Amino acid sequence: MAKKGNRVQVILECTEQKESGVPGMSRYITTKNKKNTPDRIERKKYNPYLKKVTVHREIK
Repeated sequence: MAKKGNRVQVILECTEQKESGVPGMSRYITTKNKKNTPDRIERKKYNPYLKKVTVHREIK
């Protein structure tokens, strides 16, 4: 039987690519603990379309 926990899957989307107008969208899927981090998370991840590391924010 699986445990019910506070961990949920979230999608991280690149913020710089929206502003630049480059086609495509860089997204990553990760998990977070809702109890410890109720706010939206930001991580620096690699964007293959822009070919550099950019800030990715959690989307709903």
